[in-house]
Amino acid sequence: MTRTILFGDRPSAGRELAELVSLSMERIRQQEGIKTFPIVYALPRGGIPVAIPIARRLDCPLDVIPAKKITVPTNRELAIGAVTSEDHILLAEQKQLQPISLRELGEAIEEAQLRANRQQAQFAPYRPALSPKGKIAILVDDGIATGMTIRVAAQAIKEKQVARLWLCAPVAPPALIPQLELECGLGLAEPFCGRVVVAATPSPFASVGLFYKRFEQVATQEALTNLQQYNQQFFSRVPTEPSGQYFLKKAV
Repeated sequence: MTRTILFGDRPSAGRELAELVSLSMERIRQQEGIKTFPIVYALPRGGIPVAIPIARRLDCPLDVIPAKKITVPTNRELAIGAVTSEDHILLAEQKQLQPISLRELGEAIEEAQLRANRQQAQFAPYRPALSPKGKIAILVDDGIATGMTIRVAAQAIKEKQVARLWLCAPVAPPALIPQLELECGLGLAEPFCGRVVVAATPSPFASVGLFYKRFEQVATQEALTNLQQYNQQFFSRVPTEPSGQYFLKKAV
């Protein structure tokens, strides 16, 4: 298929997505007449440079949800599920799992869990201590292909008793959007509180990286530095300021 460049890099995709998210947020404020206190969550590492422009536009803190694909050694590109560092597991449909033995599946889940836990340990000192209860959680990745990682991360966020959950990405396959919209609001306290915000849904859909001009892997240290530097502004705010209510304590 012909390669279609939609975004220059992750930060530029994030800025484009930030416009859409900001418009949706302002619409809620006007229609419902309520204050909105969002928290942006990124799927590390690639989701962080996309999420920063969104968090900056909304003037809110940025956190991460470590999640990893479940793959088998014979095909590392094929995701048969995903896990989070908080022990959430999402598996593909049975027909995709049929060629895999129970032993292989168990080993694949364990290996993915170890990688998620390792990433959690790396990011823990740089994560802000947040209370997302009753707030709008905005979950961001650099793109959605199978939807496995963002869906399992959504499970983890819902357990934190958020008021609303938005799934956001620069690009995703059009066929996946209805499923994401259906699942997004399930389990939340109020109906119609889930939302999917995607900048582009090209068809046919290729791998996410093909829609970017530059899509280099984000190094762990770069991701950690970006997360820490962005959130520094919130640590310095006093509780009487509008965003002071976000932090319970400074991360250690």
